[in-house]
Amino acid sequence: MIEEEFSAAHALREYRGKCENLHGHNWKVEVHVRGEKLDKAGMLVDFKELKDATRNCMRYLDHFNLNELKPFDQELNPSSENIARFILQKVGEEIDSERAKVYKVRVWETPSTNATYEI
Repeated sequence: MIEEEFSAAHALREYRGKCENLHGHNWKVEVHVRGEKLDKAGMLVDFKELKDATRNCMRYLDHFNLNELKPFDQELNPSSENIARFILQKVGEEIDSERAKVYKVRVWETPSTNATYEI
């Protein structure tokens, strides 16, 4: 598991309350990988590769209004749950192999609130 961060704004559609208004968070992200077979070096996945793949995704999200980025502009509401799923899919596209698979992403909006997407 690795941790990364990004800052972004969002406004929740189909929601009644303060969070329907544009607001921002300093998001903390955990990306979890699992597998059954280690490589010759005794590793499942190189932490550097996992961090690089996660940072690629963070660059897409960081310091933007998520409501203006695909798929959150129309297809998906930029909820923490959907953000976690998006990150899992994007990082998985770079990391997933026969040996290792991204299976869980936890996204923290605040130090006391988070959502987890797991496959």
